Amino acid sequence: QVQLVESGGGLVQAGGSLRLSCAASGRTFSRYGIGWFRQAPGTEREFVAAISWNGGMRNYADSVKGRFTISRDNSKNTVYLQMDSLKPEDTAFYYCATDGAYGLGSVRIGDYDYWGQGTQVTVSS
Repeated sequence: QVQLVESGGGLVQAGGSLRLSCAASGRTFSRYGIGWFRQAPGTEREFVAAISWNGGMRNYADSVKGRFTISRDNSKNTVYLQMDSLKPEDTAFYYCATDGAYGLGSVRIGDYDYWGQGTQVTVSS
């Protein structure tokens, strides 16, 4: 079993940056792909970015390509989401989750099993 804790959210002006962290417990962290998802009020949770177990594969939603970067440090059991050029439409609760099926960083929410509690990101215009 893996426990995930997100941090790094906050309030930022449009055009600014934030770096989210997803810290995991458990010795098997390096076997998992990790994904970031977000959910705004009244909307469904949507895929943002994902990274494979060894960092060799990365996937991004079209809405964040070129602005967000996902990375991981398996020695620290942590995955990061660097968010630059933030827009008001990026405002949401951000969650990280484990992709335990093949560890490749799936874009499908159904492939994810363990979830963190989330962190709020608010971008003001």
